[in-house]
Amino acid sequence: MTDALRRWAPPAVTVVALIAAWQLYTTISGIESWLLPSPRDVFAAASEQRTVLGEQVAATARLTLLGFTAGAAIGLLVAVALHLVPVLRAAVYPLLVVSQNIPIIAIAPLLVVWLGFGIAPKLVVIVLVCFFPVAVATLDGLRRGDPVIADYLLMSGANRRQLFTTFQWPSALPAMFSGLKIAATYSVFGAVISEWIGGDQGIGRYMIVQKSAFRADRLFVAIAIVVALALLIFGLVVLLERITVGRHAVGRRDNG
Repeated sequence: MTDALRRWAPPAVTVVALIAAWQLYTTISGIESWLLPSPRDVFAAASEQRTVLGEQVAATARLTLLGFTAGAAIGLLVAVALHLVPVLRAAVYPLLVVSQNIPIIAIAPLLVVWLGFGIAPKLVVIVLVCFFPVAVATLDGLRRGDPVIADYLLMSGANRRQLFTTFQWPSALPAMFSGLKIAATYSVFGAVISEWIGGDQGIGRYMIVQKSAFRADRLFVAIAIVVALALLIFGLVVLLERITVGRHAVGRRDNG
């Protein structure tokens, strides 16, 4: 059994077993489909709505990728700035922590009032969701570099810029990607929330419409799509991590 099969077989079997149990329960209990649709009903709804869903998924995917990219970039810039300027870190970091205690669902309506019903408030919602885990994880990684190695490099004649680019930044990459993976899953959640608050397209808007129509089967389809989209973005970050961290590892071995 290959490593990939050994890793993915248990969750795959669990999902299949849960779906089978779900189908069995809805069949035996005779529960109304509007209350709890069976997996067969959900698959039928997905097939029936595939054209509409394609348009909505594309809209949400574009919004998610834009917001995630912007949020990740801002998070990285904030982390680097706070790392390089200790006074700024002491002044700003506690405020960043406090900001995460404000529910995003409470801020979103205000953003619509301030920025209108265009794409701007939606992007701000996703950025607010994504930048914090990236900033905190990256800052933690930058600060966890081995001080002995840092002191050795400084004594060897390296300046602060060289210390950052050759030691601190490469050492922070694993922590940075941990934050990016968290933000990747949050980004889809942020996109759906922003579409709930204001928007004429996207999976979030689709869910609002189907909720009003009491179409639980289509809501389950939307939920499955949200999960799949989050896993896809997560997988892209994991792939980028393997490429980037692997390249730096090879570079360190060559330099050694």
